[in-house]
Amino acid sequence: MPELRFENRKIKGANLGEEACVPDLLGEHILQNDLEFHLDEWDEIYEGYGRRKNAYPYRQYNSYTRELKEKELRTAVLENRHLKAVFLPEYGGRLWELWDKETGNNLLYTNDVIRFSNLAVRNAWFSGGVEWNVGIIGHNAYTTGPLYTAVTETETGSPVLRMYEYERVRKVPYQMDFWLEEEDKFLNCRIRIVNESKEVIPMYWWSNIAVPEYEGGRITVPSEKAFTYADGRVFKVDIPIVNGIDVTDYKKIPKSVDYFFEIDDRKPKYIANLNKDGYGLLHTSTQRLKSRKLFSWGNGRGSDHWQEFLTDKAGRYAEIQAGLGKTQYGCIPMAPHTAWEWMEQYGPIKLEENPKHHQEREKKLTGILEASGHSAYMERKLRETAAMAKTKARLVMPGSGYGAMEKRGKWSEHLEFVMTSDSLKQWNRFFETGVLHRLSVSDAPDEFLIDGGNLKFLIDTLESVNKENWYAYYQAGIGCFSEENYKEAEKFLLRSWDVEANPWACHGLACVYLLTEQHQKAVKWMLEGLKMEDKKVSYLKEGLKILFLCKAYKEIAGFYEKQGEETQKIGKLKFYYINALHQLGEDRRAYEMLEEDGGLVIDDIREGEDSISQLWSELYETIHGVKAEVPYRYDFKAI
Repeated sequence: MPELRFENRKIKGANLGEEACVPDLLGEHILQNDLEFHLDEWDEIYEGYGRRKNAYPYRQYNSYTRELKEKELRTAVLENRHLKAVFLPEYGGRLWELWDKETGNNLLYTNDVIRFSNLAVRNAWFSGGVEWNVGIIGHNAYTTGPLYTAVTETETGSPVLRMYEYERVRKVPYQMDFWLEEEDKFLNCRIRIVNESKEVIPMYWWSNIAVPEYEGGRITVPSEKAFTYADGRVFKVDIPIVNGIDVTDYKKIPKSVDYFFEIDDRKPKYIANLNKDGYGLLHTSTQRLKSRKLFSWGNGRGSDHWQEFLTDKAGRYAEIQAGLGKTQYGCIPMAPHTAWEWMEQYGPIKLEENPKHHQEREKKLTGILEASGHSAYMERKLRETAAMAKTKARLVMPGSGYGAMEKRGKWSEHLEFVMTSDSLKQWNRFFETGVLHRLSVSDAPDEFLIDGGNLKFLIDTLESVNKENWYAYYQAGIGCFSEENYKEAEKFLLRSWDVEANPWACHGLACVYLLTEQHQKAVKWMLEGLKMEDKKVSYLKEGLKILFLCKAYKEIAGFYEKQGEETQKIGKLKFYYINALHQLGEDRRAYEMLEEDGGLVIDDIREGEDSISQLWSELYETIHGVKAEVPYRYDFKAI
């Protein structure tokens, strides 16, 4: 019989560190926000719809390091006599391993470590397994956090692993049910997102599947065209041959690239990663999950460096993905009072004859799925499990408490959300009474819950019960900032400072003045904040980032030089200092600092960022009078 059990296992991993002490107001660079689209009139990819400048109300995770230590993980294991699926409930519910027990092969790429890098909407991200991305464009806000984990069962009595959360930007609950029947050779995944509001909202979902790069391996997908990008432009190409290269052969792709495959509505929805013998992972879904994608890091030096940077000894991988929209360049509109549901299946496939040409492989695999009636079977399975998906489940592990703060309707009332933190209980009392608790200015803000939906409620209390509360004015300023009302944000943040001097208002004001191009004011307020809060790494990183964007190089140098040895070792802070020295004309000193101890390592370098390679190139040319190839250790340019 199928089995669901919870186990502990040891793995080498980095310490994630605390959430940033300040809100994410400036955001990270997002590729999709800078693209131009050159498409046909019938392509309908909702370009740019639902874009975000930042991840507010979520905070960044940017205090991690690359140091690995043995840690213990809680896992959930689903198993029958054909498959064994291992999940990480504490890390976004990631499907970490999928074992074909008949061959002894793991069908997924599973990293040998959990090592974070700056690739997600909240910075910290790690590679491997299947990641579930919902709500806003990018790697999920909960990808390094725990999900609610519960247990129920199917009508036949097979155990069901349920993981769910509340997505705070779109304000929707999402739910994932996983199970294996006794003879299933494919893992069943049933996804449900509910919009119980009165508004149309942008929605995003991509199941991100890390797979091994097999020697002689190929991607197979029922498509003849794909959306892709180059030089800041999005356009459509014929596949499999693009610029003389068969892009289904990921070993030959030269640079980091996405291909979003256009699939005819009449064809089964699938993508497969097959080795040279025609064996590998097959991912299929019902019709709602309409698109498939291939992401390759490419095969240049920068690509190789990224692959090594994300792992220890697990080797290279590629990503195949499945999504609601045709691309990840925008979200799609989700109607009010709507539930979206679909099924996904993951399992092994073997083509007895494995044609080299993509069209022949696709014809063969499509024929197998159509002959078996697989698509109709999955659609029927989706309908048959609709009642199960709305049953209550026994809670095993809690997630965040944010879902408990929201009033939910009948379509999500079966999901149990628990308010576990004292800070959320205090905020809940505020929404009931209007009285906001007052923190000490030496304590970091506890939560960020103010947005357009409740901002007026807070502002209406500022001349009465919260009149002398610096924290209430601060939260009002941040709420106005989140609505891009910078004038009102400035007013409330200045009032917060006047009531009681605090470094949090300083940071908010610096962001206001930076975005309104009042750089002198931004520098002044950021330096004021750094005088008061010079211990928390996340505040220091944010402070020097703002000074750097304002080109306040003398101020960066002066601040950094007063810090202790441990603070000066933090890669991002040291980078800002070296860059400041370069801008101040102290190139030899800057170069020596960049190269000391084997070269500067920035733990949280951003995906696609070439700042450190550019800095090295400029310093080297200035000092030696000639240009030179960027050393491998600084080469992160994969595109």
